[in-house]
Amino acid sequence: MGADALLLENCLDWAAACEVQQPSMRDLAAPIDSLDYSASCRQVHQLVGDCYDFVPLPDQRLSFTIGDASGKGLAAALMISNVQSSIRTAALFAGKEVAAVLRAVNRQVYASSPADRYATLFYGVVDPDAHTLRYVNAGHNPPMVIRGDGSIVWLEAGGAPVGMFPNWSYEQGSVQLNSGDLVLAHTDGVIEAVNAFGEEWGIEGLRKAAVRARGRSAADTVDAIFAAMDEFSRGVQNDDATIAALRLR
Repeated sequence: MGADALLLENCLDWAAACEVQQPSMRDLAAPIDSLDYSASCRQVHQLVGDCYDFVPLPDQRLSFTIGDASGKGLAAALMISNVQSSIRTAALFAGKEVAAVLRAVNRQVYASSPADRYATLFYGVVDPDAHTLRYVNAGHNPPMVIRGDGSIVWLEAGGAPVGMFPNWSYEQGSVQLNSGDLVLAHTDGVIEAVNAFGEEWGIEGLRKAAVRARGRSAADTVDAIFAAMDEFSRGVQNDDATIAALRLR
């Protein structure tokens, strides 16, 4: 393939990735009366290796995804778009088996990605009637459930990042949710924000900001956490940063 043809192919891939990402990183699912949820991705460049998604499921359930692809730029953007579309497809056929969704996604991503590419991923399904969150954490930063009294449950059960091993058997976790509990998930760019002295904001900075924001709406919680991160880093951002919040009313 000549240089001009290769450049054209790369440009088309770039444009396609932008077209795929823009709707999925902007629109949220239709409201569910018993749930309040919101998310935001702050991008460093036009293409992003992070993703978030909320998808309505039968019986008033809601799936909740956040992910982060390895690498940067076009390769990471195409990878995370592949992951996101695979999840939406698998969720339609896996019924209530959350771990089965991740097994299917992992096989698909492994088969369609280069050997050195993978993505960390958290996938959960909230059942507001049963007050439960069933989830799998595929190598992602553990989300937290912040209780009304400020105590925290970390969502760690799962396994390896998707795309890393072809036949990984994922462990499914489950947590009971109470009215007012906040489920908060993030990507590396949030906790790796640094100040003028090179110090990272870290999980403790995120935890304190989230606890201070409890009781607010999901959208206001996301905004408040980003504001606290910006105050620490003076608005300097070196990596894509995504925050997703969900509260049981």
